[in-house]
Amino acid sequence: MTPNADLIAEVFQEEGILQIDGFDDCIVGYIERACQEPMICYDQDAMIEKIKEEHGCDYYEAREHFDFNIAQAWMGDGTPCFLTKMENI
Repeated sequence: MTPNADLIAEVFQEEGILQIDGFDDCIVGYIERACQEPMICYDQDAMIEKIKEEHGCDYYEAREHFDFNIAQAWMGDGTPCFLTKMENI
């Protein structure tokens, strides 16, 4: 988590930029692309760990939940993105 994750989440909420409820502490920043609005970028490993803790499940169950319910949820052009760190590939 970046030290400014709460600030990023608050600013984007005010601007109407899409966020994923309950995962503000997993925000690593935001990205910008030509001719498109900025979008929030989440650390997917942190999100999976949070799902494990909150649901009391193992990695594979948490990963399945993340993949099916979060990563594949299309919310339009502002759909958040997810960072995969190179050391985790």
